[in-house]
Amino acid sequence: MPLLSDVDRDSALATLEGWVLVNDEKAIAKRYVFANFVQAFGFMTKCALEAEKADHHPEWSNVYKTVDVALTTHDAGGLTEKDIALAKAFDACA
Repeated sequence: MPLLSDVDRDSALATLEGWVLVNDEKAIAKRYVFANFVQAFGFMTKCALEAEKADHHPEWSNVYKTVDVALTTHDAGGLTEKDIALAKAFDACA
């Protein structure tokens, strides 16, 4: 999967609410905050199913009601359409 050009990356980010570039612009990240741990864990469960379907898995962590997510395509060495698609899927799960 080819890396997104700077123009394509910026255009895609404009369609995503709350996602920011991190890791020398090789990844995107977002923090999700829920009412409690059960909601946060439920979100992660839904997202895990989406990630498995896409065969593309996030870097993430959960502390109580907060879930931090980072997406990058390790095989490509940066951002690809897979990351943008998974970000959109995660937002839909939230």
